[in-house]
Amino acid sequence: MLFEGLISELKFKAIRSSGSGGQHVNKVSSKIELYFNLVDSKALSDDEKELLLEYLKSRLTKEGILQLQCDESRSQHKNKELAIKRFTDIIAQGLIVKKKRKPTRTPKSVIKKRLDNKKKRSDKKVNRKKPDIE
Repeated sequence: MLFEGLISELKFKAIRSSGSGGQHVNKVSSKIELYFNLVDSKALSDDEKELLLEYLKSRLTKEGILQLQCDESRSQHKNKELAIKRFTDIIAQGLIVKKKRKPTRTPKSVIKKRLDNKKKRSDKKVNRKKPDIE
């Protein structure tokens, strides 16, 4: 499948997490940073790269690298799993091709009905006026 090839291209970095945890936070690197180089990826075709570049344009660095961080858990392994899950969800969402909208035309019957109503309303208002005596 596609994701095995992508996961092998991921780079991880473990750093110290912030937040509560007391002494544990100061001595354990449980926060995970995930890096994925979208531009140089061998697992993606050029069309897939184009889709993802458009979808992730606000999340990529100038070099085309996607960065994700995870420090939800106190376990480095759990954070790594969460980061990979988040990454696969983002990639799967980005590869969905949206259907192109087909512009439709207003039916002739609707146009005719609107014009008929306008004409009736106009006639009603004309009939309210006093007749011209000349």
